[in-house]
Amino acid sequence: MATEVLVPVLGESISEATLGEWLKQPGDAVAVDEPIASLETDKVSVEVPSPVAGVMGEHAVKVGDTVQVGALLATVDAGGSAPAKTEAAAPAVTAAPAPAAASAADESSDSPAALSPSVRRAVLEHGLDPATIKGTGKDGRITKEDVAAAAANKSSAPAPAAAAPAAAPAGSARKEERVKMTRLRQTIAKRLKEAQNTAAMLTTFNDVDMTAVIEARAKYKDLFEKKHSVRLGFMGFFVKAATMALKDIPSVNASIEGDEIVYHDYADISVAVSAPNGLVVPVIRDAQDLTVAGIEKTIGDFGKRAKDGTLKMDEMKGGTFTISNGGVFGSLMSTPIINPPQSAVLGLHRIEERPVVVDGQIVIRPMMYLALSYDHRIIDGREAVTFLVALKNAIQDPTRILIDL
Repeated sequence: MATEVLVPVLGESISEATLGEWLKQPGDAVAVDEPIASLETDKVSVEVPSPVAGVMGEHAVKVGDTVQVGALLATVDAGGSAPAKTEAAAPAVTAAPAPAAASAADESSDSPAALSPSVRRAVLEHGLDPATIKGTGKDGRITKEDVAAAAANKSSAPAPAAAAPAAAPAGSARKEERVKMTRLRQTIAKRLKEAQNTAAMLTTFNDVDMTAVIEARAKYKDLFEKKHSVRLGFMGFFVKAATMALKDIPSVNASIEGDEIVYHDYADISVAVSAPNGLVVPVIRDAQDLTVAGIEKTIGDFGKRAKDGTLKMDEMKGGTFTISNGGVFGSLMSTPIINPPQSAVLGLHRIEERPVVVDGQIVIRPMMYLALSYDHRIIDGREAVTFLVALKNAIQDPTRILIDL
């Protein structure tokens, strides 16, 4: 008996999503609660589980289609026998000629139609044949890392001797591709433009000497990891220092609602982490009450689940202040955009050795630029600068973090 698989409830105020990827193809065996499809919402990717065990039936929608909550996605034949698929495929392997084998490959998870949008774009950009790429993802699916590895191997391999004569004229090599924006990317674009149109946004800069934090990290990282089962990074220091500075300058932790300013006596810190379809911003709740170890554990968990696409909707809501670390991608300086309805965002950047003057002497120190973008409607320039200086002092002398100074 065929069981319908419907679009599940996606969260408060979310009524539709985009089908990002089919994880199971018609005829595949599925177990109860096994993910069969991935939906992209405004905030995160959501996997849709099978309600029964059986065999995957027909897909009712295509990758890239917009679906409403409660709409039919596919059917699963409950109690269907998986071996039947294997038995049916066996004669085709032994008796079918090469064209049949190629047809079977077209229906595999390596075919362009079965790839996720981000992987499909990467395959097209590098001019690769998906059938030649070995997938390391779930059920052998191709990931962006697999595409990158295949592209690297392709570029390092010597070009065949006959390639030059067979090359197409230069004029015919110009190509264009139109790819529909994912729902997540559309939402990011809308919110960022909304922030620019609404807030009186201004950015102030400072730099910080990372020597003390680097030395503390080098001295204690092994003991820290052994005791807390998590690596000691820089974000733990910055989040903790930010919560202290927010306490001193409460307007940076505030927001505007109508004609009122809402001040928060807690610090819910949004941290930007990378996901397959762009940056997502989960929230560290009550960060002011967490230790550096607790902060590092939370961020590490967010990063892992962002890559797996298992972050929950509720984990993306709220937030009173945002920290974005562009330094992990090599950024030297930027002007980050506020994440509404918040009123400020801190941008971190790469650590770079530069000459600075200390006690009248020119020395080389590991320096990082800090950028604070803020809503000038409720945060004065004096408050923004004072916040950055307080943060800088805590990072340059981490003892302040321990004694709450």
